[in-house]
Amino acid sequence: MKNITFLHPEFFWLFLALPIAMAWYWFTHKKQRATLKISSTKSFKGSTTLIAKMQPLLFVLRLLALSAIIVALARPRSVDVSSKSRTTKGIDIVMAIDVSGSMLAKDLKPNRLEALKRVAAEFVEDRSNDRIGLVVYAGESYTRTPVTSDKTVILQSLKTIDYDDSIIADGTGIGVGLATAINRIKDSKAKSRIIILLTDGVNNSGTIDPRMAADIAKEYGIKVYTIGIGTNGMAPFPYAKAPNGKFLYQNMKVEIDEKLMKEIAKTTDGKYFRATSNAKLKEIYTEINKLEKTEVEEKKYFNYDEKYQPLVWLALILLFVEVLLKNTLFKGLV
Repeated sequence: MKNITFLHPEFFWLFLALPIAMAWYWFTHKKQRATLKISSTKSFKGSTTLIAKMQPLLFVLRLLALSAIIVALARPRSVDVSSKSRTTKGIDIVMAIDVSGSMLAKDLKPNRLEALKRVAAEFVEDRSNDRIGLVVYAGESYTRTPVTSDKTVILQSLKTIDYDDSIIADGTGIGVGLATAINRIKDSKAKSRIIILLTDGVNNSGTIDPRMAADIAKEYGIKVYTIGIGTNGMAPFPYAKAPNGKFLYQNMKVEIDEKLMKEIAKTTDGKYFRATSNAKLKEIYTEINKLEKTEVEEKKYFNYDEKYQPLVWLALILLFVEVLLKNTLFKGLV
């Protein structure tokens, strides 16, 4: 009975008539028998034949036939459901990631940059219907991965992001990072375009003012979600390298220009978040994932396999057997 449904289950109410039919049969069958008063039944013992005792079988066959007809009227059928999805409104997303030296601070574990990479990877995997690109910035910025629907490329590129002061100048150029991200999606034909801009500091580098970059994003209809990463208070920051090449750390005050980040988000109709821990950072990306939903059109196909035909044939066979027995084996008894 797996995957079996009934188109007209209301016909099952007819089963309530079967007990009435049984009561009617018992009453009329008993009434139809002739009675004869005699002084003794001794001489009639053993005269009741096996065939006479089997006479109620005809009524049982009729009840079974009626039951099969009732179930057939309820229209049993199996259902095979298949669906096909089609993306109707894709979203282009660029993640602009701060890779300045302060992103190696260890207030998030194992450090801010590694914590971000892990959470961002989960975010990318969840956006199966969208195109995503990566921009990294410090004192300067560059496009690490153009906007693409190939999630394998994005994840591999994200995995290999690391701090390297030999590639780009250190510092925090929020304006140039945002401008590069805008340049990657400003000509996109996607219905929705967003930038996730993450930083852990104060804008102190670059040739582009962050507020001007935000105005440009607004002109292009690009929404910017800004994330300030870092605990409140003090955090262990890298300040120099030891002879073995490893960073040396000391506690320093965490400074994030939250006012600027909020202005950028407000100007572009986005939202500002503050990630003070690994768990909070994950919650932020989860919320952004919920806020920016891709519209997917789903079409369902139902394939019905009618199951009533065998029941109809069963009912006809039972009725045929009843008529056949009535006119042969039980002839003269009914």
